[in-house]
Amino acid sequence: MEAFIIILVLIASVVVHEVAHAWQALKEGDRTAEELGRITLNPIPHLDLMGSFIVPALLYLSGSGIFFGWAKPVPVNPANYREYVPGDIRVSLAGIVSNLILASISTVLMTFLVVAQSAFALSPGMANFAFLVLEYGIMINLLLAFFNLIPIPPLDGSHVIAHAMPDRMAKQYRHFGQYGILALMGIIYLVPGALTVVLGPVYFFREIADWFIRLWI
Repeated sequence: MEAFIIILVLIASVVVHEVAHAWQALKEGDRTAEELGRITLNPIPHLDLMGSFIVPALLYLSGSGIFFGWAKPVPVNPANYREYVPGDIRVSLAGIVSNLILASISTVLMTFLVVAQSAFALSPGMANFAFLVLEYGIMINLLLAFFNLIPIPPLDGSHVIAHAMPDRMAKQYRHFGQYGILALMGIIYLVPGALTVVLGPVYFFREIADWFIRLWI
């Protein structure tokens, strides 16, 4: 059951992440994602076999405590943006912002659930299921937000960094994106302390969420 909840929450979170990219691209003047049917919460057009199922399942089975995945990247054409550099940065950060919003919503709903459980006789099975969904809603969305801030192509943070580079260097940097996910996994599992750097902000904000919830107990 727990594995099912993790996959369910992860899929919902990566779909919202990609829809946020697509929606922001539309606001910037690019209709590419809209024309390809990617501004939808229907998960089918967004799901990626490797990123949405296989990698999350392997991470769960590894017992690493990391639950990460991705959907098919939303196709965008930055040449259509009304403001190329600011538009590309806003589109890149939209997915991260959406995950932080989902983590915040999960925290608020968890607070309501804690209060409701104290005030009413909730079914233990239903309450436990809801607690797990919201717990992973907080953790997975924080993980997605801070992983995507890592400046390794093709992660979202790399788009911001690329705009601060000379054109030639930025082109080579973006080209590295075809190896980026493999490089990221290698760094996490082979470089001592790398995982701590990534998880530090996640646990910090998770503690803030716990503090907020405890205020109402």
